[in-house]
Amino acid sequence: MAYLFTSESVSEGHPDKIADQISDALIDNFLAFDPSSKVACETLVTTGQVVLAGEVKSDIYLDVQKIARDVINRIGYTKSDYMFEGNSCGVLSAIHEQSADINQGVERQSPEEQGAGDQGMMFGYATNETENYMPLALDLSHRILKELAALRRENKDITYLRPDSKAQVTIEYSDDNVPQRIEAIVISTQHDDFGTEESMLAKIKSDLISILIPRVKAGLTEDIQKLFTSDIKYHINPTGKFVIGGPHGDTGLTGRKIIVDTYGGKGAHGGGAFSGKDPSKVDRSAAYATRHIAKNMVAAGVASEMLVQVSYAIGVAAPMGIYVNTYGTANVGMTDGEIAKKIEELFDMRPYAIEQRLKLRNPIYEETAAYGHMGRENEVVTKTFFSPYRDEIKLDVELFTWEKLDFVDKIKSAFHL
Repeated sequence: MAYLFTSESVSEGHPDKIADQISDALIDNFLAFDPSSKVACETLVTTGQVVLAGEVKSDIYLDVQKIARDVINRIGYTKSDYMFEGNSCGVLSAIHEQSADINQGVERQSPEEQGAGDQGMMFGYATNETENYMPLALDLSHRILKELAALRRENKDITYLRPDSKAQVTIEYSDDNVPQRIEAIVISTQHDDFGTEESMLAKIKSDLISILIPRVKAGLTEDIQKLFTSDIKYHINPTGKFVIGGPHGDTGLTGRKIIVDTYGGKGAHGGGAFSGKDPSKVDRSAAYATRHIAKNMVAAGVASEMLVQVSYAIGVAAPMGIYVNTYGTANVGMTDGEIAKKIEELFDMRPYAIEQRLKLRNPIYEETAAYGHMGRENEVVTKTFFSPYRDEIKLDVELFTWEKLDFVDKIKSAFHL
């Protein structure tokens, strides 16, 4: 029997995502000047206020207030009407030194034996239903909000948009798990107060369906475009009005959008957030590593869909174990347990090895903190960083290394594909 599956995304202007981006901007600045930095930084945003808290071990001093304000301004909170504005909001820092008890479990004389920064289990997932090996409902939700942000910044075709927004897409699947059509699209976008509630809602609904959705469709493959039928149920700003938003409308915290950050409810999640954590924290690095494994395995043809789990004990380098679930889609004559054993042979999952393989000791994290950590484009960019006590530095860094399909040939050879 056909079934429906739904995923959601939130924009860069959503309060929780503002917090994630500030936390990851701090990570990037620490790593840019001191790649060995150990950082766990949480951010809270509310009306006119930012609070930074966490633990740091680093030899660099940063102007954390400026970093936070720059992020807020980049996102688009630049008007006093929003009741949260980059140049005028208060920024309180309660960052202190990392616990020596934690640090002694991570650092070793031999870097290769670096212990995991925490216990826990992490999951990676991939499916061949999209070109980027991501679940379709989540991929479309992200695309809708990225295009909405582009329209907001252009300020031409739609001129009333504010930074806070959410999207949700419901897909109908066939019995054999193939997307058939889009059942519903939900979009809530913050907007200026420009008329009566009825006239604003009518204008916003008309613009999003006639301007936004065609722009989203234009960037999709033909097979996905066909899923956009005239029968889609659109729910645009279903409360009727969304003028009050951002941190003024809802307090934001780092790490509260972990399903948006990963697979939209497909696969599984170990519970640990990513943003604000340096790569010694396996909540982050091992989640990237398992995504890298799952994506390369599916791309190599081992299975059409795959979930990979790894688990750790704090202070211990070797993982406790690796688990694989191919959901019955394996194309090799092996059990999921046998596939997991092959993965152990192909991928060194010790924390230091993950950091080296995926180049995680670089300032690459602010870009991850909105529109998902997975399914993104691997590219090299130049980034500039400032410190009150150091010269300005420019670095060429490679983003989203865990999205590279650089193990496909090795996997094909190992599985005789």
